[in-house]
Amino acid sequence: MGRPRTALLDRERITATALELIDEQGEFSVPQVARRLGVQTGSVYHHVDGRGGIIELVRERVCAAIDSATLDVEPWDAAMTAWARSYRAAFAAHPQAIPLLTTSPVRAPKVLAQYERAVRLLLGVGFAMSEVMTVITALENLVLGSALDLAAPETMWELPDDTTTPRLTEALAAVGPGRADAAFELALGAFMGHCRALLDAEDASSRSGA
Repeated sequence: MGRPRTALLDRERITATALELIDEQGEFSVPQVARRLGVQTGSVYHHVDGRGGIIELVRERVCAAIDSATLDVEPWDAAMTAWARSYRAAFAAHPQAIPLLTTSPVRAPKVLAQYERAVRLLLGVGFAMSEVMTVITALENLVLGSALDLAAPETMWELPDDTTTPRLTEALAAVGPGRADAAFELALGAFMGHCRALLDAEDASSRSGA
């Protein structure tokens, strides 16, 4: 028999299948990926560096939806704001992947390159080296928490009646649709305001020490 025109197995199909499983159940195993693809487990290992390698391929797939061009926007705070919104949208599309990806070390070269750009941006506008990763990590905490919030039910508070918690009942009625988006924008605005103040303090300290 001649060789098939299309390869039965490749990294792209393995990644897509693993992400499908994660979206469905929040986890995956290499045998599950193999079964869904109709191949032997050993065949999967011929294409990837084990389960950890698949996780990094999934990370690359999810992060590919983040628009890295936002980091070229000026001024710097507009760039970080746009990056945060794009980052959130990418992970909101796959919320089940968040716990898995945030508890595994980042090794994917394309993802590391995006972090490199963010670091260079912050250093370039005057943030201290010791503060840069704290700023990026804090922004990620905000972004990923909000991405999970987007996947939650619109109504997260189930009240037995409006007599035991009357003010909470009124507050929930007043918030309207888009609670998660409004909360994200509020937190993002406050975060960026703090970062601007931090940078101003750095500038003032630098001038006074000159």
